[in-house]
Amino acid sequence: MNRRDFIQIGALAGAISSGNTMAATVASSKNANVIEASVADLQAAMQAGKLNSQKLVKLYLARIRAIDKTGPRINSIIELNPDALSIAKALDAERKAKGPRGPLHGIPVLLKDNIATADKMQTTAGSLALIGVKPPRDAFLVTKLREAGAVILGKTNLSEWANMRSTRSTSGWSARGGLTKNPYALDRNTSGSSSGSGAAMAASLAAIAVGTETDGSITSPASLNGLVGIKPTLGLISRNGIIPIAHSQDTAGPMTRTVADAALLLTAMAGVDVRDAATKEAKALDYTKFLDKDGLKGARIGVVRGNFGGANDLASVAVEAALKVLTARGAILVDPVELSKTSKYELTEYEVLLYELKADMAAYLAEFAPGSNIKTLKDIIEFNEKNSARELKFFGQEHFVLAEAKGGLDSKDYLEALANNHLNSRAEGIDKVLKEHKLDALVAPTGIPAWLTDFINGDASGTSFTTPAAVAGYPHVTVPAGQVFGLPVGISFVGTAWSEPTLIRLAYSFEQATLHRRAPTFARSVNRIDA
Repeated sequence: MNRRDFIQIGALAGAISSGNTMAATVASSKNANVIEASVADLQAAMQAGKLNSQKLVKLYLARIRAIDKTGPRINSIIELNPDALSIAKALDAERKAKGPRGPLHGIPVLLKDNIATADKMQTTAGSLALIGVKPPRDAFLVTKLREAGAVILGKTNLSEWANMRSTRSTSGWSARGGLTKNPYALDRNTSGSSSGSGAAMAASLAAIAVGTETDGSITSPASLNGLVGIKPTLGLISRNGIIPIAHSQDTAGPMTRTVADAALLLTAMAGVDVRDAATKEAKALDYTKFLDKDGLKGARIGVVRGNFGGANDLASVAVEAALKVLTARGAILVDPVELSKTSKYELTEYEVLLYELKADMAAYLAEFAPGSNIKTLKDIIEFNEKNSARELKFFGQEHFVLAEAKGGLDSKDYLEALANNHLNSRAEGIDKVLKEHKLDALVAPTGIPAWLTDFINGDASGTSFTTPAAVAGYPHVTVPAGQVFGLPVGISFVGTAWSEPTLIRLAYSFEQATLHRRAPTFARSVNRIDA
């Protein structure tokens, strides 16, 4: 494959060297290299005295200046934490005096800009309506990360309001943050809504990142950016302090370059939160214990052929090759299996999202935006209308308007739609096929490769495997499955509620057998004609 207009990224501050393969262990290098570096790499360097948290923060800040704000300008960071260096300094002193708190001690993390932080940064969901609004406290997951010793480096851009504003939106764009570009081809989309977290991780702008998902907002951008994404079981990570779409599907989750890093981040964020009733059954485990290179051996995995796009679907071709790896590593494939058609709940999923958006947004604003003039979804709609030149210049707010017209959560239509969602995605969907074939997990392509960004027509559509797990509230892990014309594609592992240990085991075994992850080259475009 040929590429046009290849952009070279040189060494940064004498300490960062660019490359297209997995970085060598940081601890063995004279100068710390953050390109593709894992959390384990960085901790080894700090343990060896070759690095500390302050130096690490400076390295990432230099890379952000060179790649995010200049050079290819992928525009994934919406705001940097002005206190990141002072936090890192305190953590370095603590490490010296007492030793590290754990594997995330001193590790920089990026948060999607719909996750509340009670610091000098804002939490806006990319909207101008929440500029200047200061949350009174951290989201629960942020508290957990701070307790683990992580350094909150900054906030990432996103599809505004987590892509629940317009029927023809362009993913990766927000009025506050502008457009985030795909590091693998700058004219292509990052998908959404965790666009900035996806692009930033692909470009090694931090060690780890957090995204959020209602339906595909972690797993889709992870797939398009060559990442591991985990959408956990609903309630494994507290939703409190996250700007919502819908409480029956919303969750945060890890977006990282490796399964091991995702397991570390999931371990740090999971747990019971008294403010979120859904977390009462949360399994706060050490998910790194399930990283087993032989984890595919003997596993029964169902191949959901209905989510393969056929011979002309390039992602499906890549995943066909991945199926051979699963078999070679000892998995038993049940091929095909038929999952309940998402058509049984496509319309009711949308209904539920509209009802819950109206109610949940008001609840969030009341708790996390005290004193703001924006108190309801109606207020946001009116703000957008008054500021249409900036907020509505590319697409409208059809979802918001339809949601505002809905009644309360005691509505018969809402309750029936929610019941239909759960029945057909759970008992008559994922659980049924797992039980019928005695399966550990389901597998399919995560979705299509990155499409060209198009503000006129909005996002491209294509086959996706995000909806069944999203509607059910069940876990979904995507892992790099290779590249097509230089664009990453992912393979998805989906299971029943609380099956994260199984999915992590399967995903890690596949990842270690293939090592498909490749760093981006920041090409301006992909020239498929000359390939």
